[in-house]
Amino acid sequence: MTSELVANEANIAWQNCLKIIKENVSQQSFKTWFEPIIPYRLIGQKLIIQVPSQFFYEWLEDHYVQLLRKALDYSLGKNGQLEYSIIVDSGSKAKNEPTISVEAPKPEKEKPRNSFSNDKSSETIKNPFNLKALEDNGIDSCLNPNYHFSNFIEGDCNRLARAASFAVGERPSLSSFNPLMIYGGVGLGKTHLVQAIGNHIKMSQKGKELFVLYVSSEKFTSQFINSIRENSLQDFMSFYMQVDVLIIDDVQFLSGKEKTQESFFHIFNHLHQNGKQIVMTSDRPPRDLVGMEDRLLSRFKWGLTADLQSPDLETRIAIIQKKIEDEGIDVAFEVIEYLAHSIESNVRELEGVMISLIAQASLMRKTITLELAKTTLNHIVAENEKEVNIDNIMSTVAEEYDVRISDLKSKSRLRNFVIPRQVAMFLTKEHTSLSLKMIGYHFGGRDHSTVIHAIQTINDLSEVDKELATKVNKLRLMFKR
Repeated sequence: MTSELVANEANIAWQNCLKIIKENVSQQSFKTWFEPIIPYRLIGQKLIIQVPSQFFYEWLEDHYVQLLRKALDYSLGKNGQLEYSIIVDSGSKAKNEPTISVEAPKPEKEKPRNSFSNDKSSETIKNPFNLKALEDNGIDSCLNPNYHFSNFIEGDCNRLARAASFAVGERPSLSSFNPLMIYGGVGLGKTHLVQAIGNHIKMSQKGKELFVLYVSSEKFTSQFINSIRENSLQDFMSFYMQVDVLIIDDVQFLSGKEKTQESFFHIFNHLHQNGKQIVMTSDRPPRDLVGMEDRLLSRFKWGLTADLQSPDLETRIAIIQKKIEDEGIDVAFEVIEYLAHSIESNVRELEGVMISLIAQASLMRKTITLELAKTTLNHIVAENEKEVNIDNIMSTVAEEYDVRISDLKSKSRLRNFVIPRQVAMFLTKEHTSLSLKMIGYHFGGRDHSTVIHAIQTINDLSEVDKELATKVNKLRLMFKR
């Protein structure tokens, strides 16, 4: 019998198998797991098929063994057998002799390893994982079109993360940054950066051929749970294994979810081994992630881990100026500087203040003045700053010492002004979270060393000057929460 006839017989047998398989899996699953299979040889009732990897073989055995049994029954009868030829060299041609052969176990003697059944009453097996669940408008990348590298303000606090992200956006999976993990606190720009990667790729010529997907870890977990409930885990896995650039946000929320982590581990391995790009964000570095499998954590460290820190003063000023420029409004630099000094925590809070300020100015048809900025800030800053802030500390100290607030901010070295000023600085440091640099700014633009000196002076004087100690304690009680 010629080799052509042998190959043709194997092809006919496999095509008959595919008739059954197509009826019972989704189009995506079929494309991922069955189209790559090559019928190699038919020997009696034994069909030998070629699969591209050991992982591929294991996946078929773990998830489709009962369906394959059903297909063999239809194509070759109850005594039909299936043998896998695993091609180790990806350059091998289908006609080459297989380098590794593994005889498939007889599935009818095993307990089913998935929800598929040989029961004839279950003629059509449904795989209801809906690809549209990723977005209501179909298979979408789920990227926010407003996030780009051009509107991400770079500073010392984020330079490494920004540079690495841009490198990945330019050459996904070809740089050494695979995976790329960006970590940092809330509101520092993690999501902006990773979505900028996705948008940059999609806008490139190469990006038109790549499927980029952004998904939060919560959504990934929810889809995983739904796929188990609806017996569509294969579709879930095969969908994610087709992604070219996977961006998963807040991986720390996978902590403690063992089954979800297991699925993500297999997806991660498959994508990485096939040269696909993986990008992740976290609120902490891999070494500090608890409740995560060691094998996942080790893979997170394969590429580059870059952190985002709180923006420094210059970066905060640049962020505000960019926002003002985008809105097309004119704001005095003293207002910009005041806002930059007053909001230190994160970019999101800083932008929130700007949006509120712009909205108030628009509604009241006012220009954005320093006074309006201060009024707006009182409604937005954190609760501890609302209850005890620098303005009411200054006001209370000025009233207690019978001086004006302007005296506390002045350059005067008169003792009548110096002591109240130092007390006010001391209480501001004690009762607010403002930095030394910011405290100095509010007290007439003094530097942080002046504030340190003031705090130390009040500490020292309180030990020897009972009248001062009594007054400071009295003021302290006014600011007790």
